[in-house]
Amino acid sequence: METNMHNRRSFLAGLFALGLCPSVTWADAGSPAFLSAARNPDGKYALFGLSDKGGIIFEIPLPGRGHAAAAHPQRPEAVAFARRPGNFALVIDCISGKTRAVLDAPSGRHFYGHGAFSADGTRLFTSENDFENAQGIIGVWAVGETYQRLGEFHSGAIGPHELKLLPDGKHLVIANGGIETHPDSGRTKLNIATMQPSLAYVRLDGTQVDELILPQTMHKNSIRHLSVGSDGTVAFAMQWQGDINQSPALLGLHTMGGTSQLLKAPTDAHRALQGYIGSVALLSGQNRLAATSPRGGMMQIFDTGSGDYVETILEPDVCGVAIHDAQFVRTSGQGVVSCSQLREQDKRQADGSAQNWRQTHICQWDNHLVPIG
Repeated sequence: METNMHNRRSFLAGLFALGLCPSVTWADAGSPAFLSAARNPDGKYALFGLSDKGGIIFEIPLPGRGHAAAAHPQRPEAVAFARRPGNFALVIDCISGKTRAVLDAPSGRHFYGHGAFSADGTRLFTSENDFENAQGIIGVWAVGETYQRLGEFHSGAIGPHELKLLPDGKHLVIANGGIETHPDSGRTKLNIATMQPSLAYVRLDGTQVDELILPQTMHKNSIRHLSVGSDGTVAFAMQWQGDINQSPALLGLHTMGGTSQLLKAPTDAHRALQGYIGSVALLSGQNRLAATSPRGGMMQIFDTGSGDYVETILEPDVCGVAIHDAQFVRTSGQGVVSCSQLREQDKRQADGSAQNWRQTHICQWDNHLVPIG
């Protein structure tokens, strides 16, 4: 099977190079359900395509540690981003495994590890640090055979991290972490005392149309990661920069033009997160939200309708989480890719429509599991 897939990918790559294969899709790359960066036992890094049951479909070398990736909405192409403050962003043909283009951040900038395509796949938006001026930037790139930078706009605050396209296809939501950093200082946080995170909503031309700013008592709660529901609900995950024993809620829900709701588990379960959420995934149809904490070694589930805490699933060094077939799939730094029923699914789905499965690989999965499609 693996040899056949390799031969098929090589054949298609040859046709594509000759201009004889004008319309390829993710099916031609083996129909991966997810992308994830990882570190192999030899210390080298790669971008992996994973099946809907956690099997490895392809592996493409990276020049350094990856963070997240952006999957093109139509063609089998991904942009792999370096972990901050790394500076690579590679456009990868997921059939041939070759780098089609290299995105170069302008002088005085570096990428923040995330990007988002427009709905039609003609534009790519990248979160960037203008570190000489201590401001957040969203870069805009024209997608073609080569990626050309068209321009940029202000993200709305310092430290933009993850950004997502809203379901209307006309707006982006940006998680501005609020933390100032500079390459000369590595990953040192330079403005904790004055940091001000925000959630910014912008049109694709950069015009800001809405903003959520946390109360002053929560100004050290860095908004980092996002998940967007089919109805436009935005789940945002935070990382507390203050005394870990005084950590406020680390999760919130918001809609553009609407109000926000903070979610927090009971005291002991909340403290177990150690002030840190690594990834978040919103399952709109079932009113469920999953949040992972690699520091706590757990994934917590919340009811987005009531705001109530539902349960904790233990998994050492878990961080990546994504939705597939109305279930939460998660990855860990111990090589695990797994899916397990929630307690209420155990009760409701006696027909077995929800499945438990688990695979363990020899690599260490990085922070994010990126769904395709």
